[in-house]
Amino acid sequence: MDIDVSFVPGFDGEKLAVHRMGAGRPVILLHGLFSNAEINWIKYGTAQKVAEAGFDVIMPDLRAHGQSARPQTAAAYPHDVLVQDLKAVLADLAISDYDLCGFSLGARTALRGVTQAGLEPGKLILCGMGLGGLQRWKQRTDFFLDVIERYGTIPRDDPAYFAQNFMKSTKVDLVSSKLLLQSFAGARIDDFSDATMPTLLICGTEDDDNGSPEELAEVLPNARYAPIPGTHMSSVTMRQLAEEIVAFLDE
Repeated sequence: MDIDVSFVPGFDGEKLAVHRMGAGRPVILLHGLFSNAEINWIKYGTAQKVAEAGFDVIMPDLRAHGQSARPQTAAAYPHDVLVQDLKAVLADLAISDYDLCGFSLGARTALRGVTQAGLEPGKLILCGMGLGGLQRWKQRTDFFLDVIERYGTIPRDDPAYFAQNFMKSTKVDLVSSKLLLQSFAGARIDDFSDATMPTLLICGTEDDDNGSPEELAEVLPNARYAPIPGTHMSSVTMRQLAEEIVAFLDE
C-alpha cells in the first residue's frame, strides 16, 4: 500500500512531515521519543494492517524527529509543544472526527492533548505507557538529558548505553532533542477525569519502562489493558500490536 508524505505547518509554522496511507475513518498514530513514524508504525507493518482494516492512517513525525523540522532555538519548544503541533496538524488536515493512538512519548502526548488541551478523539489508544510514566515523567526526561550530556562516551556496562545506541541509529539531533526534553518540565499528569472516551492500553508483558499499565487502567475513566509480547522496544515489532489496535477500532 502506498504511503503519501506531505508537510504541514506546526504551531509556529515549522514543517512537520505527515505520513499517510489508507482510506476511511482517520486514526492518528504518534510515535515515541527518538523514533519516527517509519520505525514505530511503518517498518513492522502496523500501519499497513490498520489501513487494510479500512482506516485513514495519519502518522506525523514529531518535531525534532524523523523528517520534521529540528529547530534549535528555545522559542520553538514552549510547554506542551507536541500537543500544540498535534492540534495544528488536525487543523491543517481539517480533521475533527478521529481516533488517536500513541506509543510511549506519543501516548503521553495523546493523553495530554485530551486532559490539558481539550482534544476529543472518539477512541484513545495508549501503547507502552503506565501510570508511573505519566506521574514520574521528570525521572525519564532527566535520564535522557543525561544521555545527551554524555553522548558518545557512555560505556557498554552503563544502563544508558542502549539509549545512546538507539539515538545513534535514528540520527537524533542533540540540540533540538535537548530543547524538546526541557520543554516537558512540570508536565506530569494527575487528573485523568476528561479522558472519558473508550481507551485501550497496549503494553508488552516485559515492558516496565513507563510503569504499570494496569495501574493506569484503574485511574482512567473508561479503559482496559491488553497485554502483548515484548519489551518497550520490541513490542512495536509484534503483530499483536496491530491486531489489538484494529480490534479495538472495529468495536
